[in-house]
Amino acid sequence: PDRIVLTPGVDPARDMAVAYRTDTAQAESQAQIAVSVDGPTLDEKAVPITGTSMPVDSSYGPALYHQVRFTGLTPDTVYAYRLKGAAGWSEWHQFRTAAAEAKPFRFLYLGDIQNGILTYASRVIRQAFHANGDIRLVVHAGDLVGQRDDLDHDDEWGEWNQAGGHHYAMVPQVPATGNHEYADHILPDGTESRRLGPYWPAQFALPANGVHPVKATTYFVDYQGVRFIVLDGTAAIDLGSMQQQTDWLDATLASSKANWNVVLFHQPVFTCARPNDTAEIKAAWMPVFDKRKVDLVLQGHDHCYSRLTSEAGREASAQTRADGSVQGPVYLVSVTGSKMYRLNDRAGNQPDKIAEATELYQIVDVEPRRLKFRTFTATGSLYDGFDLERTAAGNRLSEISEPAIAARTCKGEVGPDGGFCVATGK
Repeated sequence: PDRIVLTPGVDPARDMAVAYRTDTAQAESQAQIAVSVDGPTLDEKAVPITGTSMPVDSSYGPALYHQVRFTGLTPDTVYAYRLKGAAGWSEWHQFRTAAAEAKPFRFLYLGDIQNGILTYASRVIRQAFHANGDIRLVVHAGDLVGQRDDLDHDDEWGEWNQAGGHHYAMVPQVPATGNHEYADHILPDGTESRRLGPYWPAQFALPANGVHPVKATTYFVDYQGVRFIVLDGTAAIDLGSMQQQTDWLDATLASSKANWNVVLFHQPVFTCARPNDTAEIKAAWMPVFDKRKVDLVLQGHDHCYSRLTSEAGREASAQTRADGSVQGPVYLVSVTGSKMYRLNDRAGNQPDKIAEATELYQIVDVEPRRLKFRTFTATGSLYDGFDLERTAAGNRLSEISEPAIAARTCKGEVGPDGGFCVATGK
């Protein structure tokens, strides 16, 4: 078995799921799971679990993708599992279920991986895990691969799996779709449309609690006091599901009992690279974020970095903080892979912090009344950060006091590392 990816269940305190690939000789989806122990005796009390499989053909020939769901688990408990292939069992992989109640934890947020997946993005992902212990979730803001490029899609998904390696098998992944998770599709009348690529439903065994007609790409997860809500911006804009997603978003936020609400999707409300903001999403979803007091909005797509707390600009945002007033959602855009875009004209005065031609990862430490958000570069240097404090009136944001490196932007054709600026204009 390879390409092993762990995902959270509807209730990750009691449910987890795993997807993986084998050759066609292993027709049955078989796993074993046990409460982990400290000696080499996991197989003695391992419980067999069967799942489902689906064929996926690539340029290398046919393969089977399997999905197995682990249910009835005990909260806040370490489990070990292994998977059956025709040539034998995989190694044992460990994971910890979520606690049943709000409890501090750490998660990793990654922007577009998409390009230079194994060449460049892998070092960023591995640096994140190397430097920051006990990451409990990884959230991806779409465009995990560049599937619509002229590359073999199986190769790209193979690189994506290799970049994360065993971490993806041990830490639950919470992915959102980007436009590159979709493939071009020509309708009978000759018009161009999109359809979800074959690797998404095969590679991720996601919770089935989203909204029709995009149940494969919308869902939510409650994890230790945080409700993560995942939307599909591509389907909303291009495939006519905007109203269904908007209604579902509003209802899912209204029913949330979590301390924190985090929304994850691809196309950003406020863009740091493109000439115009994403008008359809801004009109439909931003009023819901404001009404329901969303805490973080995590996005990708722009291949630059932006932290924005006020549409009126960074001076207005700074004045709000100086006055001690509460602030609404914090909008983040980030990028992990090697494809970079130039900053737009608004980037100089609207976001609180920006970066250009820079690979990044974000570590978020969750506490019952505080979120600690830190952005790091590929080498592990602290670049940006803030704390959100929950109060009865709303969130108060404070900038970090830790020393961070200087702003990274291109100066004409010179990049922030002194070489050529690799960012291109949109």
